[in-house]
Amino acid sequence: MTLFKALAAQALGLALTIALAWMSPALFYGAWRLALVQGVAAALWSGAFRQPYWWAPIHLLFLPTAIAMLTLQLPSWSYLLIVLLLALVFWGTIKGDVPLFLSSTSVADAVTAIVERENANGFADLGAGIGSVAVPLAQHPALKVDAWERAPLPWLITAWRCRKLPNATAKRASLWGCNLSRYEVVFAFLSPAVMAELGEKVRREMRPGSLFISSSFPIPDWPPESIVDIADRRRTKLFCYRLCRPE
Repeated sequence: MTLFKALAAQALGLALTIALAWMSPALFYGAWRLALVQGVAAALWSGAFRQPYWWAPIHLLFLPTAIAMLTLQLPSWSYLLIVLLLALVFWGTIKGDVPLFLSSTSVADAVTAIVERENANGFADLGAGIGSVAVPLAQHPALKVDAWERAPLPWLITAWRCRKLPNATAKRASLWGCNLSRYEVVFAFLSPAVMAELGEKVRREMRPGSLFISSSFPIPDWPPESIVDIADRRRTKLFCYRLCRPE
């Protein structure tokens, strides 16, 4: 369904651009101008189809990028290489998965401090990317760290970074297959599009007293126990959710 919506947005954007160019040739003359109009139209159609917000810049830049690559006259094999690299990095995004977001060093330091206060033995990073948080956490030998990442290239980078850390494991699997009951602290930097579903999984699986930390995006209809403000470039906020113990 996600692929169908993406193709439909591009097609409808192109159809609208052709119609506008036919009605006003002078106003829309030139390949770059047409590409920009098509990108804006496709991005608007993407919003109308309720695609996740990260699809908007993809639609906006798709045709202009294609034209730019044609003008560079790159060798034919380079296009295949670019497609393969993008697929390895953004594996699953076309099916609705969350794209790659990277956490700052300040976020890793703050999460480390929280884990130390929690005196946790098990930690999971859901959608670990290249291990920006999981690898620094694994510097603590007493902490068992699992980094869950589905995209092949980020997972490979994380696995390489964890190769000398016996307490860290890079798991190439979907975060939705992770059994959260095994961890005292779970961290995620994902997207608003999945937070409601992830919140249900956290409530269903994590043990009472354990802690879930969401970077940047809160879980709807669940007031956090605390919010940690990070002094990094993004002004990141960490939303911390305590699983209640039965009374």
